[in-house]
Amino acid sequence: MNNMNAHMEQFNRLVNIMDELREKCPWDQKQTIETLRHLTIEETFELADAILDKDWNGIKEELGDLMLHLVFYAKIASEQNHFTLAESLESICEKLIRRHPHIYGDVKVENEEDVKQNWEKLKLKEGKKSVLSGVPKSLPALVKAIRLQDKSRQVGFEWKNIKDVWLKVDEELNELKEAVETEKQDDIEAEFGDLLFSLVNYARFLKIDPELALERTNRKFIDRFNKMEKMAEAENKIFHDLTLEEQDELWNKAKSKEIQ
Repeated sequence: MNNMNAHMEQFNRLVNIMDELREKCPWDQKQTIETLRHLTIEETFELADAILDKDWNGIKEELGDLMLHLVFYAKIASEQNHFTLAESLESICEKLIRRHPHIYGDVKVENEEDVKQNWEKLKLKEGKKSVLSGVPKSLPALVKAIRLQDKSRQVGFEWKNIKDVWLKVDEELNELKEAVETEKQDDIEAEFGDLLFSLVNYARFLKIDPELALERTNRKFIDRFNKMEKMAEAENKIFHDLTLEEQDELWNKAKSKEIQ
């Protein structure tokens, strides 16, 4: 059996299982697009964890879980006469062909940037009112900032060089300091947000994914903190009873072990 036949066989099997579960399983019968939503978000984050861990078995499993959710949404939509799974698949196929004229048409591109710019221009021709309209409102703020900046860049709204971007970061930092001195909480929050947004911009110029960079730091903090707790336990001490100086000493020990 070739790969195409294997793909189709297993996909059809999933669709048939979904039909059967929807008909016979009390839990599956009760689900709606609203009840599935938070579960889908959870599955997406589980996939994100597996990707960060480079856990290929985990990625395989989580992809399957997500595919189940996609089939589930299409099943509910079909039951309510909104659209079918086939129509949804046809929609994405047509969109991919339409938005890749350099593959399925006679448009010439030189690099990845040309592809991205064409993509955004085609979306506007399709009726999108703004290049930013495709950014989901419910995205986490840091990820949303990345997407907003990336999309605006595709239509030329971009800094000319990295030095100017850093000057903007420095400017926002000074404005935050001034806001802190006023002790006006709303102003402080606004300026702190501006600083974070400018740092995300700077990260893009450094060719760094700020979400991944922050997650790397999160994981490093978790690892060091866990080591601190274990060291305190090994010394028969209760961590939360230690002074800040004692905790800081454990932190430095945990940090030094990473260097060794």
